[in-house]
Amino acid sequence: MRRRGSGDGEEAAWNGGDVWESARRAAKGRGCSCGRGVFPRKMWDGRERIPEERRYFRGRIITKVRTMKVTILGSGTSQGVPVIACGCEVCRSTDSRDKRLRCSAMIETEGARLVIDAGPDFRQQMLRAGVGDVSALLLTHEHKDHIGGLDDIRAFNWVKRGPVDVYADRRTAEAVRRDFAYAFAEERYPGVPEMNLVEVGEEPFRAGGVEATPVTVMHHRLPVTAFRVGDFAYVTDANAIPAEGMRRLKGVRRLVINALRKERHLSHFSLEEALAVAAELGVERAYLTHVGHQMGLAREVERELPPFARLAYDGLTFEA
Repeated sequence: MRRRGSGDGEEAAWNGGDVWESARRAAKGRGCSCGRGVFPRKMWDGRERIPEERRYFRGRIITKVRTMKVTILGSGTSQGVPVIACGCEVCRSTDSRDKRLRCSAMIETEGARLVIDAGPDFRQQMLRAGVGDVSALLLTHEHKDHIGGLDDIRAFNWVKRGPVDVYADRRTAEAVRRDFAYAFAEERYPGVPEMNLVEVGEEPFRAGGVEATPVTVMHHRLPVTAFRVGDFAYVTDANAIPAEGMRRLKGVRRLVINALRKERHLSHFSLEEALAVAAELGVERAYLTHVGHQMGLAREVERELPPFARLAYDGLTFEA
């Protein structure tokens, strides 16, 4: 059985399998009123979507940005896929969707180009996507698979003839200063990366002229920053989203969210849990990222997903 996915004309395979049924039950357990088995352009509880001009956050109208293009630069875990020394069928797969660099995404809108995270594959990702310049980098947290490639912003320093703006919360900014101390020394060696490190808190900020709203999610006990830009949100390395975070994400139409594997994990959403969050938010389309080799072959997992969801893969682009 095949149904048309909503919103962007893409077609997704769905077999009405147990994954979606489990996700609906999980969403109900979180207090969500969705789960009717209907996949309309309406909200999950059957209500019409709130018009753009009536979407508020803390009394403020959420800024409606122009159409944006999102590119998945990397969709893999901290080890990437294939994993070194692993001989499983996913790591041996010749399907390009099963070859995943470390997690990262790029947003292009209003003449700006924002890149979320700069892990060890940052150089390769920039070359593969043909990126000639960036307006700013947004960092979700300090783990090496998300900041390990910051040294390679040197190329953009040359293009800009100056530093690259890098936005992060205080804890992540401190880790960057510690791990890349040579870039912040009083006497710097010629050619070290130059960055204008900007600490962000809970309030919306502007990066490259584009308003971004930080959203705190939990990576076990570690707070991680998700980002919302207009009707698009990017959530990675999370296994829980506090109530305040869910409020900030309400009204999102396109969601990128981590789903490590089918089994539950200490610090990452499982496939079922990620689908439940997407269902509770009532998104039109969810893209699952930070996918590990334990998830299974992409072509097989796709058949288990409901029409509103699909596995992200490296190089995927969509409008938000």
